[in-house]
Amino acid sequence: MITGRPKKLIVLSDEEHEQLTAIANSRSLPHRLARRARIVLLDADGISNNTIAQRVGVSRQSVCNWRQRYLRQGLAGLHDELRPGRPRSISDEEVAVLVRKTLETKPQDGTHWTIRTVAKDTEFSCTTVHRIWRAFGLQPHRQRHFKLSTDPFFVEKVRDIVGLYLNPPDKAMVLCVDEKSQIQALDRTQPMLPMGLGYVEGVTHDYVRHGTTTLFAALDIATGQVLTCCKNRHRHQEYLQFLKQVDTSVPSNLAGC
Repeated sequence: MITGRPKKLIVLSDEEHEQLTAIANSRSLPHRLARRARIVLLDADGISNNTIAQRVGVSRQSVCNWRQRYLRQGLAGLHDELRPGRPRSISDEEVAVLVRKTLETKPQDGTHWTIRTVAKDTEFSCTTVHRIWRAFGLQPHRQRHFKLSTDPFFVEKVRDIVGLYLNPPDKAMVLCVDEKSQIQALDRTQPMLPMGLGYVEGVTHDYVRHGTTTLFAALDIATGQVLTCCKNRHRHQEYLQFLKQVDTSVPSNLAGC
C-alpha cells in the first residue's frame, strides 16, 4: 500500500549534473548554495527526503522547498531571491561617480583617498562609501608589489640563493638582509599599475634612490644592542664595511658562534 503523494523525481542532464557537482564541491561559493546543490544531486539519485535532510543537516520541509524551486526554475532557483526593503537612496550614476573618483583622482593633501576624505568630498556617509568600496573591491590604501625579471639566468640565481638556506656550507652563517624605503625618494623601475575594480595598486619592489642617506642597522640578539651606520652610498662596499663593524662589535666569546 502506497501512502502519501508520490514526489516528482528530478532528472538531470549531463551538463546539469556537472554544474551542480561543481557548485556542491566549491570552496569559494557560499555554503548555503553548495548545500542546495547537494540536495538536488541526492534527490536525482532517488534518495528520500528524510534521508537527504539527515545527510545535509536541514529540515525535511527545506528539502521539499528546494526540490520544488529547482523543478520550477532550474539552477537559478537555488539562488536567493531579492528581499523587499527600503528603496535605494543612491542611484547607479552616483555610485559610478564615486567609483571613478576613487580610481582616477587623488585628494589635494594626500596620496590616496580614505573613507572619511572621500565621504566628505562626495557628501556620502562613511558607511555608504565603505559598502560601495567593498562591493567593487576598492582598496586605495593597499599596494601589491611585483617584478618581471628580464635576467636570462634568473632561475639559476634563485636556485643558488635558495640552496644556501636549504644546504649552507659547514661552519658558515647565512644572512638575510632587507631594507625599509618608506622615508626615501624613490623612482620605481617600472610604471605603476593603477588600482582597479577588484585589485589593488601595483608597484615594483625595486627602485632607483635619489640623493638620500643609507642607514645600515643590525640587532645583536645576545645583548639587545642596535648597531648602526650611515653611508652616503648604497653599494656592496658600504655593506661590507658595515659587516666588518658588526664583526668587531661582537663580544669575543660569541665571535665563534
